[in-house]
Amino acid sequence: MDIFALLEVPDFVRAGSVCSSWRAATPACASDRGQYRQQQTPCLLYTSESAGSKAVGLYSLAEKKAYTLTLPDPPICTRDILGSSYGWISTADERCELHLVNPINGEQIALPSVSTIEQVKPIFDDTGDICKYEYSWYAGEGTSILVPSELRDFLLYKAFLSSDPSTGDYFVVLIHNPRSQLSFARAGDDKWTWLPPHNLYEDCLFQDGLLYASTSLGEIHAFDLVAPASARKIVADSRFSISDRIYIVQAPCGELMQVWRSDTFPLEDEEDEYDSELEPELDHEADQSNTNTIKLYSVNLTSKELVEVNTLGEYVLFIGRNQSLCLSAKDYTQLETNHAYFTDDNYIDISFYKNDRRDIGVFNLENNSQKEIVSPQLWSNSPTPVWLIPNPRRIMNLALQN
Repeated sequence: MDIFALLEVPDFVRAGSVCSSWRAATPACASDRGQYRQQQTPCLLYTSESAGSKAVGLYSLAEKKAYTLTLPDPPICTRDILGSSYGWISTADERCELHLVNPINGEQIALPSVSTIEQVKPIFDDTGDICKYEYSWYAGEGTSILVPSELRDFLLYKAFLSSDPSTGDYFVVLIHNPRSQLSFARAGDDKWTWLPPHNLYEDCLFQDGLLYASTSLGEIHAFDLVAPASARKIVADSRFSISDRIYIVQAPCGELMQVWRSDTFPLEDEEDEYDSELEPELDHEADQSNTNTIKLYSVNLTSKELVEVNTLGEYVLFIGRNQSLCLSAKDYTQLETNHAYFTDDNYIDISFYKNDRRDIGVFNLENNSQKEIVSPQLWSNSPTPVWLIPNPRRIMNLALQN
């Protein structure tokens, strides 16, 4: 039983098929929360033409092998993936409706309507159905009338969970426009609660019952979402940021860290850059950004300062539209120490250039080099792939039922 408890999920399922005595042992391990100790290695979740419109691929870094999972309607290829936490993904469909989806068992949870977000008002047609939305830009900047798919592209950036939704008690936090503001909903809420007047948020993390939100200026704000006023506390001061995106992670030792990621853009020919007649037909992939620098900072909660760190040591990063992760390679022997596994979360590229190649790879923090995760590319470019840590008990129970 102790050996079973240390296996990755695919190996665990295969072990149950060896003989009747081993198969008899696996259900007990799967059902006992204290028995199964192996934290699963992150997988890359993606869509592809070969999998079809209602399925996702799951590429296992541990096995270097891809699996296919079928998901409920609406088709996953028509949705945007806004986040990944606790084995669930957060999605927005073409109607701009939000759902949490467990890719392993197909369970789906509807979230409050986007029409309850502070900056959004629904417009109804003659039959009483929502046909458009009035979207308010930042204070004093006016409004726009958008169809649902346009609203999705303009409004939504990232989504985060406080805990596993299967527990029944959790928060969902959205980073949304205008200007990357925060709204949240608790399990059972029928509307989103806005956290004004702050903005420019890039990433979020729940720790010890508090929401920590990192801004594009390097500030870190802490919110108690249970408190009546959800008051903001600044736990790290701003500093000049030259990065494109900033993430916040908790290291295995408990320390908070910031990760600053910067991109480069290939240079264009001067005549193409200024030829307005060619502009509608230009391939945006020529401007495709590529990650070229990742910097690390530890957060000193006493002085509210960021201290640059030269190396991750034995740790590994996973960044993108997932819950940002910092893991110990000692617990994940298939992963490379002092490396960042990254997916594309550039808001402009993902929202408005859906067919462009995605910036995905493995970044060596020692020499600033990068390499592909797998070749040839398995995934479609939209929705953007995300990192997912499968929930082991749900995988095992599903496999044992089958």
